[in-house]
Amino acid sequence: MASFTKLASGSWRVQVRHKGRYVSESFQRREDARRWATEMEGRIDRGEMPTSARARGIATFGDLVDLHIADMCEVAKAPGRSKDATLAMLKRELGKLRMTQLDRELIVQFGRTRAAQGAGPVTVAMDIGAIRLVLSHAAAVHGLPVSIEQIDLGRIALKRLGLVGKSNQRDRRPTDEELAKLIAHFDGNPRQLIPMGRIIKFAVATAMRQEEICRVTWSDLNERTKMLTIRDRKDPREKKGNDQRIPLLAVSGYDAMGLIEEQRSIRGNEDDRIFPCNHKSVSNVFTRACQVLRIDDLHFHDLRHEGTSRLFEAGFRIEQVSLVTGHKDWKMLRRYTHLKPESLHDFAPRAA
Repeated sequence: MASFTKLASGSWRVQVRHKGRYVSESFQRREDARRWATEMEGRIDRGEMPTSARARGIATFGDLVDLHIADMCEVAKAPGRSKDATLAMLKRELGKLRMTQLDRELIVQFGRTRAAQGAGPVTVAMDIGAIRLVLSHAAAVHGLPVSIEQIDLGRIALKRLGLVGKSNQRDRRPTDEELAKLIAHFDGNPRQLIPMGRIIKFAVATAMRQEEICRVTWSDLNERTKMLTIRDRKDPREKKGNDQRIPLLAVSGYDAMGLIEEQRSIRGNEDDRIFPCNHKSVSNVFTRACQVLRIDDLHFHDLRHEGTSRLFEAGFRIEQVSLVTGHKDWKMLRRYTHLKPESLHDFAPRAA
């Protein structure tokens, strides 16, 4: 049974409740709403899924990608840079295919092709996950008759072939000697414009990401309380407005507040950032220094790992460490609780 409601905007909202199914849509004209309602009731009678008006005319996977992006933008959750790049690649590679062509065999072939292009098991897994997300969104939101089972079967096959897998948890920690060599390398180079030695110490002291370090401003700093606000901190659920205040501690071998005071002496008037550097430049300079110093397999992000581990070694509990690192899921922090044996010397007096 269909019910029609005239909205304040002058358009018509139609709601169809038929044989336990429910679907609704809005139209500018009542006649269009009536025809759509009749069509939906007929689809339900035939055992088919009712579809939204926006989904009419959808024929290819590329159309589904566009529909998915439009829906996300409509609710102010536009895809981020990484997801946007993945969706663009999928549309480029699979966009012309009809929905019925996205079967198990095609998914397996797509995974093989991506692996041949150099994509690792984690990347391929993310690609397959994005395909599944687009299809499941079309089925759940718009009632399109797409098959998620074929994607799942293809993923199972790719996993058996070793082309899909989870990332290995990285546990690389820099040694004290490696940190000392890096800091001396940068401090001893008068042509080095980026204060890399100070940035390295600050990264360990605060467990902040390089992009966060290069983004915080003097106006984000509360000197009296020794607190720093990190704006729009990275979080898988909230991309915007995820601000967090963190304490500037001196328990990890470096004094975070003291490092900021040192930075104040070279503060420029043209930039309000505490560390006015490009975060990509910081990463590139760090990588080149590791190559020159023959420090193998060390990334700048490992300094965040090091800072987090040092907080645990200083005696902080998981819920306290999360107030510094920003982890919402405490399970993610458990991987950082593997302490260095040397740290037991510090725990012994407290235990006594």
